[in-house]
Amino acid sequence: MKISPIRAAVAACLCAALAACSLLHPTKRPEPPPPPPPAAPAEPAPVATERFEVAPDEDVVGVVQVVTSSKEDTLTDIARRFNVGYEEILRANPKVDPWLPGAGKPIVVPTQFIIPNAPRTGVVINIAAMRLFYFPAHKSGQPQVVLTHPIGIGKVGWSTPEGVTKIVRRQADPTWRVPVSVIKEHRENGEELERVIGPGPDNPLGKFAFYLQWPSYLIHGTNKPAGVGLRSSHGCIRLYPEDIAQLYETVPVGTQVRVVNQPFVFGWHQGQLYMQAFDVLEDDSRDWKKASRKLLSKSFAATLQKQLKTHNEQVNWDLVSTLARSPRGVPVPISLTDGSVEQVLASASKVQNRVPDGSTWDGKSDLPMDEGTFQQMISEIEPGGNGASGAPAPASTTPAAVPAGGAPTAPPTSSAPAKPRPAGPIALSPAGSQAPSAN
Repeated sequence: MKISPIRAAVAACLCAALAACSLLHPTKRPEPPPPPPPAAPAEPAPVATERFEVAPDEDVVGVVQVVTSSKEDTLTDIARRFNVGYEEILRANPKVDPWLPGAGKPIVVPTQFIIPNAPRTGVVINIAAMRLFYFPAHKSGQPQVVLTHPIGIGKVGWSTPEGVTKIVRRQADPTWRVPVSVIKEHRENGEELERVIGPGPDNPLGKFAFYLQWPSYLIHGTNKPAGVGLRSSHGCIRLYPEDIAQLYETVPVGTQVRVVNQPFVFGWHQGQLYMQAFDVLEDDSRDWKKASRKLLSKSFAATLQKQLKTHNEQVNWDLVSTLARSPRGVPVPISLTDGSVEQVLASASKVQNRVPDGSTWDGKSDLPMDEGTFQQMISEIEPGGNGASGAPAPASTTPAAVPAGGAPTAPPTSSAPAKPRPAGPIALSPAGSQAPSAN
């Protein structure tokens, strides 16, 4: 079929027009997606908080750490994660809601410690800090090691004694033979306690216990881990279940135990004198407010005084006074004119919010209790709270043992504590059996 010249001309014009349009309006191709933003650098792993080598001429171990809270976190969660007690983490974060810190909140973890002013042997307990230090025996030339854990101590009216004693035996799955005084306290609050509580989840002694030369006083675990870091016991020393399990395998019978009450601790770190301040216990009879300078001066060991002169250093007493009035529980250099808590926290390591490697806790067992249960526990241990007796501390000055049917007999003077024992008589069991104990 032949195409007419007119039709051919029209077709040629149309093709030319379409070609021109395609040149003027090229086909758009989709733009490639933008590259993803660079990943934020991962925070470093948290530093171990329980076992340290003590460097020569050093009195400070560990480092202050800062973590970022998650939406689900409470301060008790973070405290357990990093092996610190409730009061320790509360003191370090005074403006943070302990139960609703909120996602993305920086939380100070006070995992740097000044070793108490005491011989570095056996077990040393600073009740003001609510912390235990254990110095395993080591050979000459080997580094000295210290294990440290938070503790719960005697509530007001049931003070944990001060002084020197020793571990006389240890027991797995202990039985709690309830002292008459504790039974009486619970009865006054409408609760009847069994006189003997065997191993199990209802036993306040937990799974492991050390018995001291002081009658009725123990170092033991607990069935209420959230009570660690509080004045929560009837005079005994409580530890997290995982911490007492570690010590049970490590600390031998016969180990010396020294209990001190040092709310303000001083020590050298990297050539500077540091101070770590804690809250003064309610029943501490020393008048820290009116005679703070004099009492704080007494807190300096003689060796510290000499070292100050050797280093030609001066103490910033204004800073010392500030720390004593508003304790945060973190070591602060006091031989620097510009030392401050804020400076220490600004330079603290920001780390991942997880259990540090090598910790005694697995991160899962015995999770902290909820706020309601915690508040109920607080009401039972605070004077004047629901369930608390609020009884004053007894007037005796040594923890006397009371044989069944007999008069009190004083313990050996070499191990007599300086504080009273729990109120009420505590009868000793017949020879060879377990003595009753406060929990």
